[in-house]
Amino acid sequence: MIFKKLSELGEKEVADLLSRGLDVQSVMSTVVEIVNEVQEKGDRALTEQTERFDGVRIGKFRVSDDEIEKAQDEVPEKLKKALEIALENIATFHHEQLDRDLWMAETSPGVLAGQKIVPLDSVGAYVPGGRAAYPSSALMTVVPAKVAGVDRVVVCTPPGKDGKVDPLTLVAAEMAGADEIYRVGGVQAVAAMAFGTETISPVQKIVGPGNIYVTAAKLLLRSTVEIDMPAGPSEVLIIADYTAEPEVLASDMIAQAEHDPQSISVLVTDDEDLAIATKNEVEKQAKEAIRREIVKKSLNRSAILTAANMKAAIGFSNNFAPEHLEIIVRDPMTVLGEIRNAGSVFLGPYTPVAAGDYASGTNHVLPTSGYARLFSGLNVDSFVKKITVQQISKDGLSLLSDAITILAEAEGLSAHAESVRKRLVEKKQNYV
Repeated sequence: MIFKKLSELGEKEVADLLSRGLDVQSVMSTVVEIVNEVQEKGDRALTEQTERFDGVRIGKFRVSDDEIEKAQDEVPEKLKKALEIALENIATFHHEQLDRDLWMAETSPGVLAGQKIVPLDSVGAYVPGGRAAYPSSALMTVVPAKVAGVDRVVVCTPPGKDGKVDPLTLVAAEMAGADEIYRVGGVQAVAAMAFGTETISPVQKIVGPGNIYVTAAKLLLRSTVEIDMPAGPSEVLIIADYTAEPEVLASDMIAQAEHDPQSISVLVTDDEDLAIATKNEVEKQAKEAIRREIVKKSLNRSAILTAANMKAAIGFSNNFAPEHLEIIVRDPMTVLGEIRNAGSVFLGPYTPVAAGDYASGTNHVLPTSGYARLFSGLNVDSFVKKITVQQISKDGLSLLSDAITILAEAEGLSAHAESVRKRLVEKKQNYV
């Protein structure tokens, strides 16, 4: 873990921290091979690849209603209750994001221009498996799609060694409103949702987090299907001042580190004593962590940095463009006003990233690896199209006619200009 003054970071150290992007090209040849097989062989490719990568041979990819019902019986009531609380908050938050279905405004006399919002017909939600089950990702991807009005939401998630989907993930997907659930993961799942197979019909857009192979597949297939955003290993950056507690800061860094060996945690503070105390606490908590081997590897990619002042800390954060940004300072709203690049922001000492990961309502599918400079996190707008609408009266067109015809002819498009003039010429005959 880097422990330095921000001003003393070497060029390579700064570059390594800021450019922690995914090297998707390193896996692209493998991804292309898998994608091509799915496109050519459909379900047969899914069967072969699931056996190859997940170590299990699947007979039927679609999860049946009976399996979902059985999963309901297997999941303890306290977990169902937790899912219900999370689902309710996620749905409430995303309902607040909804815009008017249709609006019109007068841009000039007699000219009405507006927008009609239409949900996508079908969306594929990728829910990761592997090291752990992620029922929260089922909620985060399916709920906003259904709030937006998407008719068909497909969930793909990797099977376990027994060929089954984790019961908690199944229950979460069903509660969220998934219309179809398939036990297929990885690149093959992305390709199946993009191209379609004998079992899985294609979708218009694919959303959800995944590993470097899933991300590479999504980027590769953007000419076939829309995606939400590139996403890599999870990350947090914390801006803190003297009011923060070292134990809390350390626990948030450890919480991020336990995700994945490639996860990254960064603390930037203008208080050197706080930095030292937090470093000591991180080392202590890392030894006690249940996933200590993963935590250790992740912390090797992490940093505690001291800044000359809060302005310098904020500047570094904006350059870093973190997936998760915690602001634990005396006046967090003032700092928030200066933030330009972040996937999701967590204000104050009682707002851990874990709250957003699970139950506060905001979405945890967020841009990583610096993509927060360009992309928003998953939201209701991710699942709709916005169609512009206009209606112009004769008087309104007359008022605009000079501007339209002059500009059209300046571009050499005389027929455009004529299409305006013909509407404004006085008619001398009636059409029947």
